[in-house]
Amino acid sequence: MAENTVRQLAEVLKQPVDKLLAQLADAGLGGIASEDAVINDDQKMQLLTHLRKAHGKGDVTIANRPSKVTLQRREKQEIRVSGAVQGRPKTVAVEVRSKKTYVNREVLLAEEQAKAAETAKAREAADTERASREQAEAEARRRIEDANRRALADQEDKRKTDEERRRKDAEDSKSRAEETERKKAQAEVQRQSLEDEKKQQKGPTKYGRAELHVAAGAAKRKPQAKRPMRRGGGVQVQAAGGAFETPVGPIVREVSIPETLTVGELAAKMAVKGAEVVKALMGLGVMATINQPIDQTTAALVVEEMGHTPKLLSSNELEERVLGEAETDVEALPRPPVVTIMGHVDHGKTSLLDYIRTTKVAAGEAGGITQHIGAYVVDTPKGKVTFLDTPGHAAFTAMRARGAKVTDIVVLVVAADDGVMPQTIEAIQHAKAAEVPIIVAMNKMDKPEADPDRVRNDLSQHQIIPEEWGGENIFVQVSARTGAGVDKLLESIVVQAEVLELLAPTTGPAAGAVVESSLEKGRGAVATVLVQKGTLRKGDIVLAGTEFGRVRAMYDGTGQPVDEAGPSVPVQILGLSGVPSAGDDMVVLTDERKAREVAMFRANKLRDVKLAKQATKLHEAFANIGQGEARLLNILVKADVQGSSEALTDSLNALGSDEVKVKVIASGVGGITESDVNLAATSKAILIGFNVRADATARRMIQELGLDVRYYSIIYEVLDEVKAALSGMLAPETKEQIVGLAQVREVFRSSKMGAVAGCLVVDGFVKRNNPIRVLRDNVVIFQGALESLKRFKDDASEVRAGTECGIAVKDYNDVRVGDQIECYERVTVTRTL
Repeated sequence: MAENTVRQLAEVLKQPVDKLLAQLADAGLGGIASEDAVINDDQKMQLLTHLRKAHGKGDVTIANRPSKVTLQRREKQEIRVSGAVQGRPKTVAVEVRSKKTYVNREVLLAEEQAKAAETAKAREAADTERASREQAEAEARRRIEDANRRALADQEDKRKTDEERRRKDAEDSKSRAEETERKKAQAEVQRQSLEDEKKQQKGPTKYGRAELHVAAGAAKRKPQAKRPMRRGGGVQVQAAGGAFETPVGPIVREVSIPETLTVGELAAKMAVKGAEVVKALMGLGVMATINQPIDQTTAALVVEEMGHTPKLLSSNELEERVLGEAETDVEALPRPPVVTIMGHVDHGKTSLLDYIRTTKVAAGEAGGITQHIGAYVVDTPKGKVTFLDTPGHAAFTAMRARGAKVTDIVVLVVAADDGVMPQTIEAIQHAKAAEVPIIVAMNKMDKPEADPDRVRNDLSQHQIIPEEWGGENIFVQVSARTGAGVDKLLESIVVQAEVLELLAPTTGPAAGAVVESSLEKGRGAVATVLVQKGTLRKGDIVLAGTEFGRVRAMYDGTGQPVDEAGPSVPVQILGLSGVPSAGDDMVVLTDERKAREVAMFRANKLRDVKLAKQATKLHEAFANIGQGEARLLNILVKADVQGSSEALTDSLNALGSDEVKVKVIASGVGGITESDVNLAATSKAILIGFNVRADATARRMIQELGLDVRYYSIIYEVLDEVKAALSGMLAPETKEQIVGLAQVREVFRSSKMGAVAGCLVVDGFVKRNNPIRVLRDNVVIFQGALESLKRFKDDASEVRAGTECGIAVKDYNDVRVGDQIECYERVTVTRTL
């Protein structure tokens, strides 16, 4: 720093010279008193130290440094505007103001460290408090246990004392009884001996012979039964072995309850009659017979209601043992990421995947929308990536949920010209529920109306924050039509996968999930599975849900046959015993017999659970008494794949109201067969074929029986036509519509007609055949019909507004001046859902 005068320093600091001189004096530099005095570097530093202390900062340290510094700059510029003055360009002077804030990272770091120290201190205090609380609780538990032990010991001592007292009483009673019997026997012997002596003294009888008699002591006496002795607390029966007591309290049993059991089995476990269990079920509002199965929850409620202790059992022991044998511990290696494309309908998800795969999948979908889950492996310059394409329509919420459960990364496609839509929000919820990272692809950036800032703002309201805003989500601007930004999207996917460190064992039995399933003619049950660990090979024994079988053939996403598939690879497999449900777990077993046992166990368990849930509720049965049942539209649904069948069934069941409802009596995968036609004819149902057709036999039966069969390939059309059919089943609604109002101006009395009101029609018209109401002070006091309507002396069929008339109300003579006569008519309105 160079030496300056006081005036030059004041110009640099942009403050008056007098103020600077005063500050120098306060800093102890009173010798500098004029504006031309020279000030050196040491004096400048002394002044700076004084100013810092005066502002409470002292020495410059990390603790007192400012966390933010804001600089404002002003620049004057001249800009040219259109037009010229005398051949010279016209300019306008403008002042440009800029404001820039700098953040001190060291200060922020110090604040964070201080907060962390406070948090650790608070956590330590909470741990100490929790430890003391746990110690107090343990001490309280110990005292309670000691008190319980003492109480039990006192009860045991009391029980022993009571038993000893009862034993002594019994012995005393027995000895007294024996003494009494001995005295009676001695008295009987003495009596017999006296009688014998008397007979011997008398001699022979008059017949010449002595009396016959029994020798003394030889008479047989019948033993007397010992009577029971009644004492408080029970009935005591004396016997040679001791005293016995009948139980006087209820017996509490621990009842083991499997997932499903019949009412009779539950009664046997509790050692009660079946009728008592049925009565308890009726008290809970469940109607069930003694042979009907009930679910585990209902059985537990019954056991508790009858005073016993329920013990819930898991019946998955066989399944857990078999599946546990299939698990092996092998080394995990890196695997390709599984990416799910999600978003709203018609936002370009499949088109974006088409550009990546260089194929045209969207052209093959009906209506240009995806109605199945597609799984594809794509070779990119950064490595292999597995893509799942999920439908965006609202009816496929469950299918999108399955896609989110097996995925590692979610690519959320949002049209830049459309913004966030309902299914976009649902996709965000599914991804957050699965706890997977989200990469946002803003599609259709080639359109002029694209607005990426609007997309960022809308997604930020749902906690999807771009990285440039300080968030964790990657936003990429792409165009599925031109391919712009696709390379950057793939690079972002690979980077995100490296961060996740995705690992899976490549050897050992395979395990995965069923993505989609269908029943194809000539191929049988076909399931699209995504291998998650291990290696799936041709010939392996596979268990998927309630179905099992040996893999007869495998095909990749392009339809080419393959012999094996590793982790993160989707394949189609053939050879299962039936069509599994989309979302079921798939596992490879070594024993086909065990696979069959587990599949049969799962099927029986599923059937029992369904039967148990079909128990009629008592309150529902009583609620329906006296009420007209809702009109039902029976529908039988057949679709090409399991996911479409489930989506159609759920959407159709959601339609309807309290008066009209849809009942899907059956749904399945594959073409319409003869059994489907018989079922539809029996239940009077409408057959709906979604991307399937009826075979020759079924078509002939449909024509003979005259059934209604509808074929669709787009789900919108199914829902719209079923909704229209339900609207036609609704009973028409009758509404009242006011057509006229007449004011009573005068009342005339007639011997023939009674009270006749002279009225002025003030609104609408009054018609002879329409019903009327009489209003007084805007309150209805009478409702009926017109007896006559006259215009002067002539009868009139209709009188319009602004015209006077005479009105006689039938069966009502209390019409007064000022009353209003309202004329209305009933209109039938067609109702819709």
